[in-house]
Amino acid sequence: MSGSREPTAVVDRVVVPAGTTASEAVKAAGLPLTGPKAIVVVRDETGRLRDLDWTPAVETHVEPVAIDSPDGLSVLRHSTAHVLAQAVQNLFPEAKLGIGPPIENGFYYDFQVARPFQPEDLAKLEKRMQEIIKSGQVFRRRRFASVEEAKAELASEPFKLELVDIKGEIASGQGAAAGIDSSEVMEVGNDELTIYDNIDPKTGQKVWGDLCRGPHLPSTKLIGAFSLLRTAAAYWRGSEKNPQLQRIYGTAWPTKEALKEYLHLLEEAARRDHRRLGTELDLFSFPEEIGSGLVVFHPKGGVIKREMEDYVRRRHIEEGFQYVGTPHISKEGLFHTSGHLPYYAETMFPPMQMEGANYYLKAMNCPMHNLIYRSRGRSYRELPLRFFEFGTVYRYEKSGVVQGLTRVRGLTQDDSHSYCTPEQAPDEVRHLLNFVLSLLRDFGLTDYYLELSTRDDSKPEKFVGSDEEWAKATAVLEEVALESGLKLVPDPGGAAFYGPKISVQARDAIGRTWQMSTIQYDFNQPARFGLEYQAADGSRQRPVMIHSAKFGSIERFMGVLIEHYAGAFPAWLAPVQVVGIPIRSDHVPYLQSFVDKLRAEGIRAEVDDSDDRMQKKIRTAQQQKIPFMVLAGDQDVADGTVSFRYRDGSQRNGVPIDEAVAHVVDVVRSRTNEGPSAA
Repeated sequence: MSGSREPTAVVDRVVVPAGTTASEAVKAAGLPLTGPKAIVVVRDETGRLRDLDWTPAVETHVEPVAIDSPDGLSVLRHSTAHVLAQAVQNLFPEAKLGIGPPIENGFYYDFQVARPFQPEDLAKLEKRMQEIIKSGQVFRRRRFASVEEAKAELASEPFKLELVDIKGEIASGQGAAAGIDSSEVMEVGNDELTIYDNIDPKTGQKVWGDLCRGPHLPSTKLIGAFSLLRTAAAYWRGSEKNPQLQRIYGTAWPTKEALKEYLHLLEEAARRDHRRLGTELDLFSFPEEIGSGLVVFHPKGGVIKREMEDYVRRRHIEEGFQYVGTPHISKEGLFHTSGHLPYYAETMFPPMQMEGANYYLKAMNCPMHNLIYRSRGRSYRELPLRFFEFGTVYRYEKSGVVQGLTRVRGLTQDDSHSYCTPEQAPDEVRHLLNFVLSLLRDFGLTDYYLELSTRDDSKPEKFVGSDEEWAKATAVLEEVALESGLKLVPDPGGAAFYGPKISVQARDAIGRTWQMSTIQYDFNQPARFGLEYQAADGSRQRPVMIHSAKFGSIERFMGVLIEHYAGAFPAWLAPVQVVGIPIRSDHVPYLQSFVDKLRAEGIRAEVDDSDDRMQKKIRTAQQQKIPFMVLAGDQDVADGTVSFRYRDGSQRNGVPIDEAVAHVVDVVRSRTNEGPSAA
């Protein structure tokens, strides 16, 4: 080791003397370099992650990054993606490399191959990856002296050559204009052009390499556990105009236990998948004749949708909102006035021509609400003025990201807009946040945190408004969010072009996070539409506009609810709340009279009078996840009773008819999100 003194640990930092590797400094500080808590990279004083063999030219304070931390997991998964790519080219020598970034809970790598990968290919690849990992290959960073040198070495990799050209665009400041995304920047970096060689520790020779900015694990032996999950088709750089590649998805974890836990979570997520349950429970479908991402709700799904709409309509009225309605299409000029064109053009459906004008399917409701506000003079006495509607909007999501109800092309928002004075804005945001949180609790989502999306100051062309306006709007949202006592997570660059927003991130029953409701502060559209109100002193002033969607979209919220409850909805929300199951067919009239009493109380009840045997009817009701199964046989008919069988398997026998009706009615009207039982 070179350097003037031994490296020492400073709280959560390590001092790396000039000429000393980060690895030596971490080891001297007594921190682990192996095992499930191993330090795998360090963060330098600029915030950049560095490999452990990085040697600073001057004494530097670094933050050690453990493999089980978020950044450490990202490095682990990125390194595992490289191992996958090496295995693919070992077994499929003709394969050409795309990109292989880490993603949430895993990684993927894209390849151009002669035929799509098959399940048996994944098994072979996993075996080869295990061999590479066991060999303890070393990841070593190497800098290209020039773009020409990189192109010469990567001449057989056409997609890597394109990335080398992208490097030049990044260096010239043209990356954004060229549509370069973060995964491509990860490949080429935004400063030096580098490759990571995989070195055989026994021979010291390079066995494979990949264009990459890094950083990476010191050794493949630190890959504790991994699994290849599935394959998919993916267009190069996300464009249908480019070649279609084959993508392999995988996951990697520091330990076998962590991998096992994650795979169990995936199994549970598959069991709860709303797309599968939507078919099994006959809730909705996506007919090809209508088009991708456009849902139709079946009668049972329509019940849930109606319950959601009835609830949120009532709540909005209680919270002081006025119900309005707007059309599905509009002339192009409206969206120029609002600013959505050109900022939002890529996510809007193409225009249609009629009577010499371009018309767009609306992708948002706010411009039309502004016209309602502007339709007559407004006084400060009317403010806050709150408009609300179920507005169906249309967004041209790419086919690769459309996913069941959670990512659709036609969605209905419980969309509201509050117009208020600047002084009223904090209280209005506070009011909306309380509204949102109470709604989530009412639907059984009780674990959540807040995210504050702000402007990306490095991309001013993507946002409108002055620095002062953005600072004021952001401060209002941040103040209210912090006041709530909930965890607040920053989301720099995630704001809409017209203003910052708070989003509620809710965790479902198995701990997955979903973005739900949003509250956005808009100081731009009121100015663009010339919105005014007469102040107390007679002057004309401009209101602030607060956007809010409580469900976000009915489709997405329903999808989340289906997965949260695994299709076993609470009794108040279940499409069918009670099913009567006769022991024999001659018991049907008795159960029908019981069901009629329930229906008179507004309960969704029916009798299974099919020819199936009783046990088959019970299984069918269980598969349909109906909260109350009510059975009746000879003894029940004689005694004027029924017997309950609940979803949790418990039973309650010999319940008098009137008491049974009251029991069901009490559970449903209580709107409890707990399942009924005999307890």
